[in-house]
Amino acid sequence: MATVTIELPPQAEQTEFNLRRWNELLKDPELAKIEGRIETDRFGHIIMYPPPAPSHGSFQATIAHLLMTLKTEGQTLTECPISTADGVKAADVAWASRQSMRTLGKRACFPRSPEIWVEVVSPSNTPGEISEKMALYFDAGAKEVWVCDTLGSIQFFGPGSIKLGKSKLCAKFPARIRLR
Repeated sequence: MATVTIELPPQAEQTEFNLRRWNELLKDPELAKIEGRIETDRFGHIIMYPPPAPSHGSFQATIAHLLMTLKTEGQTLTECPISTADGVKAADVAWASRQSMRTLGKRACFPRSPEIWVEVVSPSNTPGEISEKMALYFDAGAKEVWVCDTLGSIQFFGPGSIKLGKSKLCAKFPARIRLR
């Protein structure tokens, strides 16, 4: 099998492009009418996803609630657009410290990742896709990436996609989410 190497532009250049493109998309009245998630690739092309299944949203809501309860010294966000080396991606759930929120501000798209980025896996996601996403999230500045599978099990990862036994940033966070 052939190996493909993709050369990405410098992070600062990609971030500038991503933020400019995201602002253009936010101003498009036709896009505002579309239901579902919109992200971009590194070229600014729109990637559209249908609305997720109700269980996906339930996991997002439960994770966000737990983070708000356990990590009160920061801000919990859902569907948060963040610039990555491969365009703007939306974190299912993210947590940012007060310091990060001061730096990131009240922007329409964050130029870098907050400390925690949570990915709620959809049935269509492949393991390779999740690995690639994790690499992008860490490259964008995440300190931890949490992956919640379709059954509610959560795996915690540190930089370099090193698996952690539990979160170092929120040690009381459970390894399994139960929906009511």
